[in-house]
Amino acid sequence: MRRKITTGLLFALATATPGIAQAAIDPETKVALDTLWVLMAAFLVFWMNAGFAMLESGLCQAKNAVNILAKNFIVFAVSSVAFWVIGFGLMFGNGTSLIGMNGWLLQGADNSPAMGDAYSGVFASLNWTGVPLYAKFLFQLVFAGTAATIVSGAVAERIKFGSFVVFSFILVAFIYPIGGHWAWGGGWLASRGFLDFAGSTVVHSIGGWAALAGVLVLGPRIGKYMPDGVVRPIPGHNMTSATLGTLILWLGWFGFNPGSTMAADPAAISLIALNTSMAAAAGCLAATAVAWTLLGKPDLSMVLNGTLAGLVAITAPCAFVSVGSSVVIGLLAGVIVVYAVLFFDRVKIDDPVGALSVHLVNGVFGTLAVGLFATDGGLFFGGGFAKTTSQLIGIGAVGVTTFVLTLAIWLALKATIGIRVSREEELEGLDIGEHGIEAYTGFAHSHQEMSAEVI
Repeated sequence: MRRKITTGLLFALATATPGIAQAAIDPETKVALDTLWVLMAAFLVFWMNAGFAMLESGLCQAKNAVNILAKNFIVFAVSSVAFWVIGFGLMFGNGTSLIGMNGWLLQGADNSPAMGDAYSGVFASLNWTGVPLYAKFLFQLVFAGTAATIVSGAVAERIKFGSFVVFSFILVAFIYPIGGHWAWGGGWLASRGFLDFAGSTVVHSIGGWAALAGVLVLGPRIGKYMPDGVVRPIPGHNMTSATLGTLILWLGWFGFNPGSTMAADPAAISLIALNTSMAAAAGCLAATAVAWTLLGKPDLSMVLNGTLAGLVAITAPCAFVSVGSSVVIGLLAGVIVVYAVLFFDRVKIDDPVGALSVHLVNGVFGTLAVGLFATDGGLFFGGGFAKTTSQLIGIGAVGVTTFVLTLAIWLALKATIGIRVSREEELEGLDIGEHGIEAYTGFAHSHQEMSAEVI
């Protein structure tokens, strides 16, 4: 009888001496370990929903807290159904270089292959990893849900709840899978050498472009921009919540980036996790310094968004760059995010939580960083412009396509069911108008929140 080795011992061997471990682990056990790692990473990414909910609600006004929490909660449920019914098939199903054309409702695939056997079925683009299809689907689902959640913060405090739900379904079912197929599903960008390891473009920029289109169609919140051009600050009501939410997101990113190995590879996971954290730390410090210099104070919202900017920027290059490069990428992201927040206010694009600056702008930068900093073929490492060119093509193609399609959807929703609440409801707060309950029952709204009534 074959001698069995405990999973704990195998993991210890894999961590300490990879060469010995690979010789000792049979294919069945390897798939089991890989599957366990992928599922654990998916659970971490799922927990990012809590981070987004706390961050976004904390950075907005108390009178809209229930509405923002409700959007962040329901968006994953909507994404789950949309991705299962059609989105996953469009993104990963066999088809053309432009779109998948198989795999609706996860049909047409061998969902439970014998351990160690290669995957077979209509999702050939996922054949590179041997974990069961259901684990692959769950891991990709939490990414799709993240893209939809990004939109929530940018359109906060004035969008109709029902319209946001409808848009989220369309985004995850039809729009998100297009760029995803091009980059990850065997599409034309992948064949051109485009690299986006964990989704600076596929997740964050797609969510950011969709958010930008929505913000432009919605317009700014009442009282945000004064007739004389003065930008009126509307501070968040709970910075404790926002800070805890950011820490949850930082934790969740250890599933987001390292989990994208889709295998329990000790060396790869370790490098990616360290790169992820170092970029976040560098982004935090850079944003703090820049905000302190420009604004005269180390604004906490900038500190938090600088951390997130570093995380978004390292998401694409995390597996391709050195630890030193990850620090540089994070530092640049922290600088970029502060100037981006100020820029969007200057052009009167109202984003209550800084989602555009974090996810769109730094999603673009992070994707470009692959071409600049990759140790194998990056521009700054003697590789020439080939990688950078491929990255720029991917950024442009996904950006233009996503923005145009989502802009059309937002305009269609505006012309049919409407997307913005009434003036009266916005001034009173969406918690009462949209949900009939308050987050803080018994407490009067602050003067800051109600002062918009005189505008």
